Amino acid sequence: MAQIALPLDWPVADRDEDFLVSDANRAAFDHFKRWSLWPVMATILTGPRKSGRSLLGRIFVRKTGGRLFDDAEDHEEESLFHAWNEAQERRKPLLVIADAPPPAWEIKLPDLKSRLAATPHVHIEEPDDALLGDLIVKLLADRGVAAPPELPEYLIPRIERSYVAVQRVVESLDRVMLLQHRRMTVPMARRALVESGLIKRAKSRA
Repeated sequence: MAQIALPLDWPVADRDEDFLVSDANRAAFDHFKRWSLWPVMATILTGPRKSGRSLLGRIFVRKTGGRLFDDAEDHEEESLFHAWNEAQERRKPLLVIADAPPPAWEIKLPDLKSRLAATPHVHIEEPDDALLGDLIVKLLADRGVAAPPELPEYLIPRIERSYVAVQRVVESLDRVMLLQHRRMTVPMARRALVESGLIKRAKSRA
């Protein structure tokens, strides 16, 4: 897995190397690399919560001098309308982050609705196996916890395939490490996650 510029709602430092690319987010990554070629100087980015979409937005606008509307559904429609027009005039990109693109995101202002209908949309998928494993290791390392090499292989088939689940797993393991003051092991992680309900207890053989 290559460590390159982009997502995850990790430390607010917004470092480029905090983004791990996999097939789950490569389409978004490639789209933002080509921003200078966009025919419409705006993009709608959607994806699961905790998928790194906000971090992607902050890094992107910092690098391009563009403008970001995060949780765009909560912004005034007129402000977003003027920002879209200004982006085209200045040729500086506008990034609109939302839970879902229009028409799932209901827009009342007709002029804004027509503009967003003409705006490209990219989406971050739920994590694949490669990204799940690397996220577990990376997020634990950010908390000062060294994961044993075999931990991702053990956890990947047992935890929910979502960014939120990864966050919960890491938080649970971090709490255990604060109490144990020992090196993390797979049996230790298994006990902690079974007790917290994040993985199921293995059935005993008859």
